[in-house]
Amino acid sequence: MAEIAPSILAADFANLQRDVEMLNASTAGYIHVDIMDGMFVPNISFGLPVCEAIYRHAQKPLDVHLMIEQPDRYLEAFRNAGAATLTVHYEACPHLHRTIQHIKELGALPGVALNPHTPVEVLSEILGDVSLVLIMSVNPGFGGQKFIENTYKKIAKLNDLREKFGYTFKIEVDGGVNLGNAPLLVREGVDILVAGSFVFSSADPIKTIEDLRNS
Repeated sequence: MAEIAPSILAADFANLQRDVEMLNASTAGYIHVDIMDGMFVPNISFGLPVCEAIYRHAQKPLDVHLMIEQPDRYLEAFRNAGAATLTVHYEACPHLHRTIQHIKELGALPGVALNPHTPVEVLSEILGDVSLVLIMSVNPGFGGQKFIENTYKKIAKLNDLREKFGYTFKIEVDGGVNLGNAPLLVREGVDILVAGSFVFSSADPIKTIEDLRNS
């Protein structure tokens, strides 16, 4: 059974507190917070004030995904804004080990994300230092995209590395997750499923979260 991390990016921003409270009442394990800067990805989402507002009402840990260039500049600020987990992109961090250590020093759980084109093998020297590996199953920057089928192979490879070396990091997947592919992802080794529009556009988001969790 996987944990569910609904992406607040798909919420109704005119009723953000209402949607956060809905997630509080659900069986979601985390609230996934996508931060986009318009440079690392083509879209802009929101920044520190919105993250702080979410944190004020959230009863679930904030799983903050930094889709930004030079994330080191903002690690402390997002930690102070309520991030329990701070995930940076491999592609944005020329000194990834230093970045991961800084996240640990701030008292957050360190995560690293991979874009669809990036092989899991590039993380071989850092897997023992991270708490989370996020596999992007769509190209980052926009919600509602179609799931990339090669994701299953990537997750299987990552899970093999985890089992071979006895690592304890969790595997998270983000993009195009639904009730059709969730069971297959869990079978390959996924621990956390991120779902945005699939949850928030459903007629009963709380039930959808529970259905995903039980998939």
